[in-house]
Amino acid sequence: MPQFTDGTLAVIDDIHDREHASDGYSRYGAYLAHRAHRFHSDGVPLTAAEFAVEAWTTATGPVMSPAYAAVRPDLLAVTAHLGDDDGMFLRIDVPLRHAALTHRPDRRLADWTPDLRSTDRGPYRRLYWPDTNRAALVTTASLIIPVPAHELIWPTTTHPGSTLTREAKDAVRMLAIWANSHAHLVTDLNGGTR
Repeated sequence: MPQFTDGTLAVIDDIHDREHASDGYSRYGAYLAHRAHRFHSDGVPLTAAEFAVEAWTTATGPVMSPAYAAVRPDLLAVTAHLGDDDGMFLRIDVPLRHAALTHRPDRRLADWTPDLRSTDRGPYRRLYWPDTNRAALVTTASLIIPVPAHELIWPTTTHPGSTLTREAKDAVRMLAIWANSHAHLVTDLNGGTR
């Protein structure tokens, strides 16, 4: 599995995808085939933005677990959405711990809790809701990152198979690169602290 860094919010693992494929080609492709009805509108191909949203949604959790496009565990989610004028955007939900806030609240308030059972001891541990038996302040920032239309992949098929899988993988890879190119915004939000 590729490793996460300050510059990665999402990673693609083609090796795992191929090695765990029930069809011997692509595990993600099998998910696409199962959800083929979502990749056309009454037989008409989706727009590039609609295609990218469906491809990303299928590639990430909770649809795929483990995901084809894995999101850094310290983030709540990186999701794809349709925007205005046939465009789309990525929404990156970042839990903010009290230490990252300029003015800290009362120290007795509970905060996001790091996953202490995780085998990953790096800085990107999954964060959980705090114990709800005491007062808590959990803050989440949602970054909205528009995706330029010229970056989007136009689908050429509505049928499951190698072409749909290749085009969907290209769309997901492009969105992961786009998200990663904005990783500095996440670091700016959380001050690099965990």
